[in-house]
Amino acid sequence: MDNPNTQNQNFSIRRINLNIGAEVSGIDLSKPLSSTDFQMVHTAWIEHEVLVFRDQKITIDNQAEFAKRFGTLSVHPFSPNMDGRPEVIILDNHKENPPRYTDCWHSDETFRKSPPMGTMLRAEIVPEIGGDTLFSSMTAAYAGLSPRLQHYLTGLEAIHDFGPFQKLFTETSEDITRLRELKDKYPHPIHPVIRKHPVNGKPIINVNPQFTVAIKGMPRNESRHLLDFLFSLSSIPEYQLRLKWAPNTIVLWENRSVQHYAVHDYYPQRRKMIRVTIEGDMPIAFDDKMSGISRIADLESKRTGLTEDIGEVAQRQAFRNK
Repeated sequence: MDNPNTQNQNFSIRRINLNIGAEVSGIDLSKPLSSTDFQMVHTAWIEHEVLVFRDQKITIDNQAEFAKRFGTLSVHPFSPNMDGRPEVIILDNHKENPPRYTDCWHSDETFRKSPPMGTMLRAEIVPEIGGDTLFSSMTAAYAGLSPRLQHYLTGLEAIHDFGPFQKLFTETSEDITRLRELKDKYPHPIHPVIRKHPVNGKPIINVNPQFTVAIKGMPRNESRHLLDFLFSLSSIPEYQLRLKWAPNTIVLWENRSVQHYAVHDYYPQRRKMIRVTIEGDMPIAFDDKMSGISRIADLESKRTGLTEDIGEVAQRQAFRNK
């Protein structure tokens, strides 16, 4: 229920790119949003996958309260959590603390059985040069594939692992014990390669190079080739949004359908970000409901101008022409 003093705000939502991203202007996140306003923001988030809020001079409490409107906040088992507030992550990188492990395409924490639904990042200190974050829509990436490949991927499952974070642990008995506990807690979850979005029902490519290690039941060489191809889709510019940070910028992205890449070109300049993450649900496989080769052939016949191999310009053009 709304606070009786909560008023609707006069804000606008402007699409940034064709396939991903929108900017929300005229909103003040230091104030609670009415139910109507929050529903508008939530709907835009599901549609555009990444929302950008500029000039938000808010506190950690404000940020956490806004994020809680979307769901319960989660605690990252490896990141530098704030003392007394483990759901808040402080990412403060500089000459003495170089950035690590985020300069690759990934969705957050897919080593969990139920990865986060969303991530909210706020910039406190930004470098004069560099430090951008790239986002890529895995909804658009799936839509750009041929019907045959879409159908083939349906039903496949992939194994995920928190492998990169193992480098954080030393050979001390304490670290060895802690690492063993985490391996028991996150024992290689298996997720569908193509998941169904729980809100809009759209299919999403659900593998990423940071945490996905293999396709279940597939020989290693075949698994590697297929994963490498799927990983490469995040690099297609038409699926991307590149964000230039400024102090007091907030970005809320759909972790279920978006991968991101934090560019490390700003080191040794300082970059300080405040992050909260919203719990998600267990990924459910997408069923494309194809009825065999005849149905695939029918879909292919409706796609015009496809003269190049999958993964080339035709793949991107096919998505734009859908």
